[in-house]
Amino acid sequence: MSAQNHRLLEVDKRMSLHIILYQPEIPPNTGNIIRLCANTGAGLHLIGPLGFQLDSTRVRRAGLDYSEMVGVQQYVNWDAFRASHPEMRVWAFSTRAHKRYDQAEFQAGDGLLFGPETRGLPDSLLGETDPEQRLRMPMADASRSLNLSNTVAVGLYEAWRQLGFGVEE
Repeated sequence: MSAQNHRLLEVDKRMSLHIILYQPEIPPNTGNIIRLCANTGAGLHLIGPLGFQLDSTRVRRAGLDYSEMVGVQQYVNWDAFRASHPEMRVWAFSTRAHKRYDQAEFQAGDGLLFGPETRGLPDSLLGETDPEQRLRMPMADASRSLNLSNTVAVGLYEAWRQLGFGVEE
């Protein structure tokens, strides 16, 4: 095993929560999420194909200076991710879900799955999750969707809050 892979494996073991971005499209959103994960201790999993090159200047400007502090892992597709993490409990965030995000009971090791900015999670992925593990953010009736990085932040902070923010009291 290479030193880089060993380091990523060690980082992954420390992560109490995991953010999973399925085919993200907008570099600044992913950069913001990299920064969010670095500052919360969450792992970040990017499922391809990505809508940009990870070394994009816009991603770097938005957050890649934090990449050394977060376990960013890339996967060719959803099947490759699931093969690497078959036991991970996944919560799918979607505007089409019925359960509010604050009604979930998160556990250490959970993955929070978010779809691409322009189309959300495909029905095929939603179909792989238990309906009780499909979550939505409440919005005003006329609203279509929230920004991806904002949605990830709200969902991650709720899950982290339920886990006590990783702080011994």
